[in-house]
Amino acid sequence: MARREFVVAAAILLDPSGRVLLVGNDWQGHGRVRYTLPGGMVERGESTLDALVREVWEETGLEVTEISHLAYAVHVEDRRRNDRAVSFAFLAQYKGLLNPRDPDGFIVEARFFPVEEVAATVPIPPLRDPLVAYLRDRVPGRFYSYAGWDGRGVRRV
Repeated sequence: MARREFVVAAAILLDPSGRVLLVGNDWQGHGRVRYTLPGGMVERGESTLDALVREVWEETGLEVTEISHLAYAVHVEDRRRNDRAVSFAFLAQYKGLLNPRDPDGFIVEARFFPVEEVAATVPIPPLRDPLVAYLRDRVPGRFYSYAGWDGRGVRRV
């Protein structure tokens, strides 16, 4: 099996009430929706921040107006699946109205969730746990490393 490697950019977008925007992804097209931050893969020749702006627009219809800071970074080295992903989550500001335009057809919903519902809504530990920690204490720049998508071997710096 060929090794898969991904670089991902994601945005933490908060509404005036402090709720966080999550998108419902049906990645495999089987009706199994998983919620994540809006964002996606950085394409060849594209900067991480350009990918962030593009992905937010495609998945939510919102325009990123400012990127405040790097909230956290996550590295997942999953030997069982033979893949590696490095993801960067940025706190950003936006304007516009929710109107997903995902050209890949994976996004089935975009809506704001109360912060206290995020832990129960985002199912994958490397996507959920750093976000929950950031929303709880707002300490930017943390780095998380995982040995698998199930949350094995987590380390935080």
